[in-house]
Amino acid sequence: MEIEGKIQDWLLELDQPVIRYFTLRSLLDRKESDPDVLECHSNLLKKGWARDILAKQRPEGNWESIADLYRPKYTASNWRMIVLSDFGLHFRDDKRLERGCQLFFRSWLGDEDEFEREGEVCISGNFARMLSRFGYSNDPRVQRIYKWLVNDQKDDGGWHCFKSDTGTLDCWEALAGFDSLPKVKRTKSINRSIERGVEFYLERELNRQGRRYEPWFRFHYPNHYYYDILVGLNLITSLGFAGDKRLNFALKLLKKKQLPNGSWGLDAIHPDLGPGAEYTLKGKRPRRFALETAGRPSKWITLTSLRILKRVEESTGKNAV
Repeated sequence: MEIEGKIQDWLLELDQPVIRYFTLRSLLDRKESDPDVLECHSNLLKKGWARDILAKQRPEGNWESIADLYRPKYTASNWRMIVLSDFGLHFRDDKRLERGCQLFFRSWLGDEDEFEREGEVCISGNFARMLSRFGYSNDPRVQRIYKWLVNDQKDDGGWHCFKSDTGTLDCWEALAGFDSLPKVKRTKSINRSIERGVEFYLERELNRQGRRYEPWFRFHYPNHYYYDILVGLNLITSLGFAGDKRLNFALKLLKKKQLPNGSWGLDAIHPDLGPGAEYTLKGKRPRRFALETAGRPSKWITLTSLRILKRVEESTGKNAV
């Protein structure tokens, strides 16, 4: 897939090594052994977003309170580690990453019975994805999460964080967890769960679930546990279903949102209380956390959009729309 020259140069700028790294690897198909890729990966923790996030980590491995890894949203340890796991890092890359992961193993996975009783798909899916990306997918405690996610799937193929007999598009985290596993590590039950889960999204064209919900049509990052159509597109195409015609609605929206200069913008920062959100925050307000400025061209959203379009083109042999 050809990338407009100015956009490619913008993504390859040295200020954000994570964007440069994924541009080289997933858009330009450079090998991991490529000198530019190696140099870029070595800089992931020296400058840019990963450096800035880790600079605020405390010696024990936490951000905010060590007694609560989940709150405050969205600056506590859970949310920081989820974002760091998106950056192509391994726990062996830095002791600070290993300390962060081990803190979760001790605090959240120390009691198997408690985990089984209190698990929620939004937390568990994000947790499995984060730990797998950091290199812990073979750990029995992480494998236990994957078994739980398979068993928690609804009859219609979806998942739901709250008591319900049916799934919801909002609960994408189980599939995201499965997507973090290399294919050779996916069991038959996981593959079947993926097929059922993907079908749940495709038959709804990534957006049809009752009345139109406007935040789903705006693009965000970090996503935390929120869904939008970019999340759905990125997930379904990454899982190998980029050629399905039921993605056409979402792909047309993606192309429509491309800016005149060829980039895509960050529409909003979560929690998205913009037009059509139709909800208000109760109690203490979350602390918004963002890497880029809402309403401006976004390197992360542009990279994600181009990766999606490349998968579709490779799957179908033609332009995405």
